[in-house]
Amino acid sequence: MDGFRYFEGVATLAMDENACVGCGMCAAVCPHAVMALQNGKARIADKDECMECGACAGNCPTGAVSVTPGVGCAAYIIQTWIRGKNIPLDAKCC
Repeated sequence: MDGFRYFEGVATLAMDENACVGCGMCAAVCPHAVMALQNGKARIADKDECMECGACAGNCPTGAVSVTPGVGCAAYIIQTWIRGKNIPLDAKCC
């Protein structure tokens, strides 16, 4: 999906570089290569490719990565419509 964008500038993805231990789990599980390792630490390579699925945050052992499902996570949006309430991030919406 190279070059595909959801809505630019709205992803909630955030990275606490001080908390990162450089394990690479976030980069390994990201379906769009949003995360990358550089100089032994993870970094956000392309925030606008983020679909907010939460895989990176859910697999980060130190909580250095955070994201709230929303704009890009279609499964979350559909489940919210059906259930009529918010679904916790740990529900692995996508």
